[in-house]
Amino acid sequence: MTNKEFEHHNAESSPPTSFLASCDEGIVITGIGVVLPNTRTVDQFWTNISQGRSQIGRLTRFDGEAAGLPVHAAAEINGFDHHAFLPELTDGHAAKYSREILITMSAVAEARRDAGLPIDGIDPRRLGIVMSSSRGPLAWWRDVLTGADPAAFGDKGAMFRGMAGCPATLSAIYNNAQGLVTTISNACVGGHQAIGLALRELRSGAADAMLVGGHEFPIMPEVVSCYRAAGKGVMSTERDDPSRAVRPYSADREGFALGEGSVVLCLERESTAKARGARIYSEVLSAASLNEAAHPTTMDLTGKVTASLIEDALADAGRSAADVDYFCAHGTATRYNDIAETRALRALYPEASAAQLPPISSNKPIYGHTFGMAGIINVAATSLMVHHQAIAPTINLTTRDPECDHDHVFEGLRPARLDLAVSMSFAFGSQTSVVTVGAPS
Repeated sequence: MTNKEFEHHNAESSPPTSFLASCDEGIVITGIGVVLPNTRTVDQFWTNISQGRSQIGRLTRFDGEAAGLPVHAAAEINGFDHHAFLPELTDGHAAKYSREILITMSAVAEARRDAGLPIDGIDPRRLGIVMSSSRGPLAWWRDVLTGADPAAFGDKGAMFRGMAGCPATLSAIYNNAQGLVTTISNACVGGHQAIGLALRELRSGAADAMLVGGHEFPIMPEVVSCYRAAGKGVMSTERDDPSRAVRPYSADREGFALGEGSVVLCLERESTAKARGARIYSEVLSAASLNEAAHPTTMDLTGKVTASLIEDALADAGRSAADVDYFCAHGTATRYNDIAETRALRALYPEASAAQLPPISSNKPIYGHTFGMAGIINVAATSLMVHHQAIAPTINLTTRDPECDHDHVFEGLRPARLDLAVSMSFAFGSQTSVVTVGAPS
């Protein structure tokens, strides 16, 4: 988020709005598919976040200096081959798709494989796919409109490569998913909202399983220019050590680095999952989202609006703030984001000392900022923390910002009793969202 002058927000004018009604039927995560930088399996994902192994490296996708952009780090996917993930996709069809589509389809297929959900193991009319992406196939359109690829419209694949919803629809064809298939585009809260929409489908009885994910490929000079224009401290300019480019809550933070890839969750009704003997990572208890209808580029800086939204989500889950064991932060390493999260915790626990606040950490230093996919990564990470009963750390946090003086997990993987956790996201457009995750029953 930007670093303009702080603006006062009237918490009373922005009441939180529930994203869904509560329901008795439990919804669980049984599969996690990841195609991220140097990460192709859920085990690699857990190793990287739990051991604090940053996948942010030297920016190679374009020459930042030549473009007049002092940005040197990004979390890039290199050398990806879809064949291992999509063995039934012919090369003829794959040639019509883009890199982005193939990566996303691979993450969807991996989530289903990790869940142990075979093609013939579910009524296809009761399987859906909901995806989130803030910008869709921006790189393809850039090349078309600038003439970098003059033949882009010259084959039948152009229809696929240019549509933001095609990663979901083509995944549906490959997986024979005949239920609700759609794509949300709503900046950094889109991933949480995709989960909320999937919860509605499952709790209404319209679906038995939903593949819910995000895909984002923003490593482009045009995207960097947009965020650089938002002000100093939004994008990291770290040159010497790319792995330290993102430093949430640290006094020397200077913004985020871009990341790319796709992460997909397999959500199922608990009764269906248990009936087939599925391994369960966690239970998704609730999702809540609001638009503050206030400042378009900053979040609630009183903390009261976000705290109210968290309370609303917890109430949907039949829980309270006193039950929360951990917060998985948006954690962009920008001053507004860091302070907003701190103030939200203080508003949520007004009587608690800093040391008494529940622990918090961010995975942005590992995979960078992925916008429409960020909420999905957070919920995937939170689910694995609940599954392993340990909190993954915020790396690169050295000297804490005095305004963020509470329980940051930065010393390394911290064993903990995790029965209830909250994932948070903030987005341009005055938007906030949370998803609550619990240990399976």
